[in-house]
Amino acid sequence: MLSTNAFAECATNARGETVCGNGQTAGGYNRNTGTAWTSQTNQNGVHTTQTNRGGEAQTKNGKGVVHGPDGKTCYRTANSHGCN
Repeated sequence: MLSTNAFAECATNARGETVCGNGQTAGGYNRNTGTAWTSQTNQNGVHTTQTNRGGEAQTKNGKGVVHGPDGKTCYRTANSHGCN
């Protein structure tokens, strides 16, 4: 699933997730939940993360927007957070 050419280093963390990355592109797989994800960082520092279950998040500095596979959208700003 993960290409060794696209990811520089891989490790398994304490939660059993295999995580790989090179600073600009990262990916991982949680064998406990069966969830795989990929993440890319653009030139403005915005991280776009997608899962194999249809979720997508765009974040920067702890703030961002998440679109769930069920159509639910959640956000977090410096002063607020919520979902609709």
